[in-house]
Amino acid sequence: MGKYNFDEIVDRKNTSSLKFDFGIERKGRDDLLPLWVADMDFKLPDEIIEDIEKRVSHGIFGYTDPKDDYKKALRNWLLERHGIEIEDSWNTVVPGIVYAIATTIRALTKPGDAVLIQQPVYYPFMETIKLNNRKVVNNQLVYRNDHYEIDFEDFEKKIIEEDVKLFLLCSPHNPVGRVWTRDELIRMADICLRHDVFIFADEIHSDFIYRGFKHTSFLTLGEKYIKKTVLGTSPSKTFNIAGLQVANIIIPDPDIRSSFKRENEAAGYSQGSVLGMTATTSAYTKGKQWLDELLDYLEGNLNFVRDFLKEKLPEIKLIEPEGTYLIWLDFSKITDSHKELEKLIVDDAKLWLDSGVIFGRETALFERINIACPRKILKQAMEQLYEAVSRR
Repeated sequence: MGKYNFDEIVDRKNTSSLKFDFGIERKGRDDLLPLWVADMDFKLPDEIIEDIEKRVSHGIFGYTDPKDDYKKALRNWLLERHGIEIEDSWNTVVPGIVYAIATTIRALTKPGDAVLIQQPVYYPFMETIKLNNRKVVNNQLVYRNDHYEIDFEDFEKKIIEEDVKLFLLCSPHNPVGRVWTRDELIRMADICLRHDVFIFADEIHSDFIYRGFKHTSFLTLGEKYIKKTVLGTSPSKTFNIAGLQVANIIIPDPDIRSSFKRENEAAGYSQGSVLGMTATTSAYTKGKQWLDELLDYLEGNLNFVRDFLKEKLPEIKLIEPEGTYLIWLDFSKITDSHKELEKLIVDDAKLWLDSGVIFGRETALFERINIACPRKILKQAMEQLYEAVSRR
């Protein structure tokens, strides 16, 4: 029995929760069980809540910059969890990873330039490229034997043919759950280096790795690679503090860092969130045991879903995740119609999941499920899915 209780069910309705309250506003119904957007249904540990409450009790929330304790907590976390050694000057605190991607796009490319992604992928990648008047170029991941792989030949071909300037890497990959190996990362890095392509490595899910796999940060590949790299990391996924608006953007190269900071200032952003920085300092200092126990709990959730599908819904294929708390399910043996699948999920099973179509056109028969919730909720969701399929 661990120190922390992840079975506790916390009512999140009427808290301005995007995950819970937005569904009612958007769909006009309150009967859907939400397992969609990537935030968790677990409370912060008391140690971190107490530090936030202590800061709140001070009563003044003026402009804030990260202090030495923040910088030390970040340095130690990245080194101890991921083997990344950074200098304080490399980091820029921003509100979030998508904000940082947009800033990087504007800093390192020009309107009309091509930016490479690997679909199916986190949909704000595409949206942010388009909204900044750049061209989306896709290196489609290969779905083979219930597993996703990189088409390296196509990767380089697209870079050459489209004159790609920036590559957005999702590592670990959302939604397919791949934890890229060191060899895979170096092959992509070599191609990018050969063709003078910048890399934005989104490693926001890097603290969620399942047993038997190891996350390799892009910043550990070697000095020649990091000179072209912007690393995006944040405690928002790890500790479920997305609403506190904080991310750390690590840029070793001074010229790239200067370009990023200039674009960041041009966007009007200067000081970070006082409570975001308080929570980050506390989480990275006191949150290790909580995260370790959470990883065990998530492994149990994954095992439950795997066993449930095998026993009751063998026609639904689980793409085995290597990392993240998001699972990717293939419903192509249930139906060949995206419209029918959405009816099954929403109207029949009364679930709110993330439809595969938002991650890429070729995955319209997939669904992404967030398993970072108490197991009782996950069991309820799977039973609702089973009953809906059984009624077909």
